[in-house]
Amino acid sequence: MSTLQNTSSMGSLPYRQAQTTWWGHLLWLLTAAVLGWAVSAIFAGMFYLSRPLFLVPYVVLTAIFLVGYLRWGGFDLRGHLAHNWGWGVVGALLVGGFVVFTVLQQPRTTMPQGADLVFNLLWLGVVYGLVDGLLLSVMPVVATWQACRLLGWTERWSGQIAAGVLALLASLLVTATYHLGYPEFQGVAVLLPVFGVGLMSVAYLLSRNPLAPVLSHIAMHVAAVLFGLYTAVQLPPHY
Repeated sequence: MSTLQNTSSMGSLPYRQAQTTWWGHLLWLLTAAVLGWAVSAIFAGMFYLSRPLFLVPYVVLTAIFLVGYLRWGGFDLRGHLAHNWGWGVVGALLVGGFVVFTVLQQPRTTMPQGADLVFNLLWLGVVYGLVDGLLLSVMPVVATWQACRLLGWTERWSGQIAAGVLALLASLLVTATYHLGYPEFQGVAVLLPVFGVGLMSVAYLLSRNPLAPVLSHIAMHVAAVLFGLYTAVQLPPHY
């Protein structure tokens, strides 16, 4: 495993000579935190949209934001996905297995059938999980690491460790602000999703591949659809 090696994909994330600044990456990071909170607070906390309808503004606005960040940074997403992909799959299996287990410990509800099942698996399972994984784990870790790289921190082992810790904290920050917008995650209740996403972000940092957090997040959402569509806390909002 290429843990904390500056020659890894995270240490020198492929990009196409984009002229970026360390503080620019941090501004994008803060925007991610504000965006996540605003979407959940407005469309779930204020308008109480049903879960399928809530996902429409969440997916659209987050997709626009993520594409904007990729274009601004000039990142080679295909290269990043290909680098260490095997370790990414291993990380997804390990962390995904754990978060799926946490879903199975909750009250079970009737599983949807037919076309309703297919819709929920694709929309609430795959799409919801994909967007969550990218916004809550991948984007904060990448932005923080790139800021540290531009500051020259990742040229030394001590700096790489510090960058990894800061990247994890950034992911936890975005995760917390996003979930605090939901009425159901006020107060200490927010610690549950923060812990779960934190594990996925650790898997990303260790594997150096975004498949680890994205696939584990999708697996968690799919399990929630199949086992507890109306009860699993991993599928907010609940009213």
